[in-house]
Amino acid sequence: MEQQHVTRQAGATRRNQVVVGLSLFHEQFPIMQLVELGVQAEQAGFAAVWADDHFEPWQDNQGHCSLAWVTLAALGQRTQRLLLGTAVTCPSYRYRPQLVAQAFASLGLLYPGRVILGVGAGEAVNEIPGGGGWGDYQERSARLEEAVTLIRRLWTGEWVSHQGRYYAVEQARLYDVPSPPVPIYVAATGPKSMALAGKIGDGLISFTEAASQPALRQAFEQGARAALKQPASMPILVVHWVVVGDRQEAERWAPLFRFSPRAASYLNDPDPRSIQRRAEQEVPLEQASSTWVVSQDPQVHLQALEKLIDGGVTHIVLQSPQQDQAKVITFYGEQVLPRLAQAPLTGSRR
Repeated sequence: MEQQHVTRQAGATRRNQVVVGLSLFHEQFPIMQLVELGVQAEQAGFAAVWADDHFEPWQDNQGHCSLAWVTLAALGQRTQRLLLGTAVTCPSYRYRPQLVAQAFASLGLLYPGRVILGVGAGEAVNEIPGGGGWGDYQERSARLEEAVTLIRRLWTGEWVSHQGRYYAVEQARLYDVPSPPVPIYVAATGPKSMALAGKIGDGLISFTEAASQPALRQAFEQGARAALKQPASMPILVVHWVVVGDRQEAERWAPLFRFSPRAASYLNDPDPRSIQRRAEQEVPLEQASSTWVVSQDPQVHLQALEKLIDGGVTHIVLQSPQQDQAKVITFYGEQVLPRLAQAPLTGSRR
């Protein structure tokens, strides 16, 4: 498949063709710093960067939120090999599908074979303040499916008229589109969204806990097969939380991500101040970091990556909450990624 070929060429560090990337936290760092971190990541041997696409941060104390698309465009100019993706863009509320299609077609033309559009059904903290409205799960998933279908039609470069349930398009055409089109990975954590991701996506984006559950993976595979795809050939991307340091270091930054163990509970809350207050009342601080890989031993970090790979993961996105991102980049670049590339292939995709 074409995307598999692109991944092999773009990935600088992989075991069994895994792509290890770094998450760029737009909520935690200013855009100028994120661009420099992306450059450092490529120099250290990372294969990708993934930008979280938010209008506001989940919590008010995170303190930042620039536009992810601008970050990726700037990074493409400063790097040579990095895959550039969003994890994730919501194409169906504050953004219209036509705009997303045009933006990522343009990125795909600027950086052929290096761009991935990650999409999801959104969160109220982004969509309501961004002026796009909001809906229940049925509406969000239906909007996402219609939006992805429309994006793909526009990427043909043909004239498109569309009268759908949520979007009306009259005589629209994108005059400049990449060939092949930009791959679309779909975010999912529950059985219904997993099935939808298999149906409409070229790949899956999820968290370690969800992607490792057989029932959820089965839902993804069933959705893919129903759409006449081969799920074994589809990329599986997981978000993987790490701290290079001790437990004290993890607890230092856990207040910024206190919402994360119960993120689904705050999905309908449009106010980052409210989410922070609720999380501080409802989530014990130690729970926020309970699933993170926390260690200064490179072998511990290596084993965690190998476990994901042996479970069928093809793309790993490292998310580190600590302020010293350069420390994480250097540690992985010098002590983890080289060992990963040299490790024996003991696992299998399925």
